[in-house]
Amino acid sequence: AKVIGTENGRVLGVSAEGKTSDALAPLVQQLADKIGKLLAEQASQLVIPPVPKEDRVAALKSILGDGARPAISIQVEERHVGQIANDPAAETELSLIAGEAGFTVLDKTSIGVKPDVLITGAGFSEFAMRRGNLACVKARVEVKVVERGTGKILATDRQMAVAVDLTEQLAGKAALQEAAAQLAMRVLPKAAGK
Repeated sequence: AKVIGTENGRVLGVSAEGKTSDALAPLVQQLADKIGKLLAEQASQLVIPPVPKEDRVAALKSILGDGARPAISIQVEERHVGQIANDPAAETELSLIAGEAGFTVLDKTSIGVKPDVLITGAGFSEFAMRRGNLACVKARVEVKVVERGTGKILATDRQMAVAVDLTEQLAGKAALQEAAAQLAMRVLPKAAGK
């Protein structure tokens, strides 16, 4: 049997051996036991462990140091293929991480205050597969970081992520959120000139 990590493509294998004259049920049980043991012992090789938001923010603060952070505006349009997205998961995640890392995050409706840096982009998610009651969705987020005063592009980047949930829409939001969190680690330092 092959056990494949869908996030990283890692393949691990186990086998059960017997004679052609042996009953099939004991071999199936032997194989199932070996698969269970493999999953218990080597799951970390098959599934990328989630990074807690607090760890990401701490790492980002370490990269940025104690210097001043520019005021930023974040606008990421997104959609789930075949449906309109009502709540911007990628934009929300970028804004949340930026705010906790010390950036002043301005809304597009802010009056009288102009951002130093604009982060704009787009994201989409799409249903990939269903296994039992679980929906797997893949998402891609692309962003551009621009210095507002000069128009200089400070960074352009993109990230894909996969998420699984009971509903397709929530899996899509989770995948967009994870892609944005990974992007935040790379683009926010560039927005601060690091």
